[in-house]
Amino acid sequence: MAPLTTADQISDIAFAFMGSKALFAALEQGVFTHLSEGALTAAELAAKTDLDTDRAETLLTALAGMGLVTVEAGRFGNAPASEAFLVKGAKYDFGDYLRLQVGKQMYPLLDQIEDALTGNLPDDAIGSYAEWFADADKARLYSESQHAGSLGPARQLAKSLDLSGVSTMLDVGGGTGAFAITLAKAAPEMKATIVEFPNVAALGREYVDEAGLSDRISYHEGNALEADWPKDQDLILMSYLLSGIPGETHANLMKRAYDHLAPGGTLLVHDFVVNADRTGPKLAALWQLQHTAFTPEARSLDSATLEEDLKAAGFEGVETRTMIPEMTMLTLGKKS
Repeated sequence: MAPLTTADQISDIAFAFMGSKALFAALEQGVFTHLSEGALTAAELAAKTDLDTDRAETLLTALAGMGLVTVEAGRFGNAPASEAFLVKGAKYDFGDYLRLQVGKQMYPLLDQIEDALTGNLPDDAIGSYAEWFADADKARLYSESQHAGSLGPARQLAKSLDLSGVSTMLDVGGGTGAFAITLAKAAPEMKATIVEFPNVAALGREYVDEAGLSDRISYHEGNALEADWPKDQDLILMSYLLSGIPGETHANLMKRAYDHLAPGGTLLVHDFVVNADRTGPKLAALWQLQHTAFTPEARSLDSATLEEDLKAAGFEGVETRTMIPEMTMLTLGKKS
């Protein structure tokens, strides 16, 4: 990203939290879903929500200022992006992911970023996913919203892969199975195993059953860093895993993946990854920082180092592709 040159640019960063909270509040009130039925005045929106007219007008004005809604003659409507991605039930809706995981869990966690960066987290602070997911309610809230947020990247991954000949897949830290379910639908002969914490696995089985794939997707409960993995896998996926665990564990994970793949098998690492020169992308770098807030030992991943790690574990044909523009990358490696 180009170096900043003005005070206004610094202000945009400092005050960005206001826009985030406006978005979360709008999602909480179902604003974009209501507006999808047609443009509304502030009073008409107030009648459909918990807001009074003045507060509805204040919120709508903030949303209009950010470009999330349009306004004409006092009537507010959805911007194209809001209509596509923030309306409940829309094909590419990820509003619940933003409202629940980002707004209710990730956002508050950033209050401890200063302590995390200096290694001075208080004893009662959340220090890892393992601690977080030991609480059934927190695990459910995180996992339900993450499922919604992962479906889009999962569909994109399925379209980009040649899954012919893939009969077994291991999804390490695969959450509620958004990737496994999507890939299994794209490869009817494939069976998948997901390694995940018990509280997450309990919810994941509900999604798998709902998809009608209980006979092809199973869970192996445990911490993915420690639990046993099935061997001779054609495909191993690690999505959003490396950025949320201590950096010192990466090398062993890569080696374990190599050892548990069948000859000719493929490892896929999908995560928040920055460019080799560490100039960005901005969103990937910020997500890495967010993970540091509750996993201080997490390592900032860059594409060159990640490729070197795969090669050191024995993988060949290593390459990196963009997955979610400006946010995530996909690194692939083959076992000879």
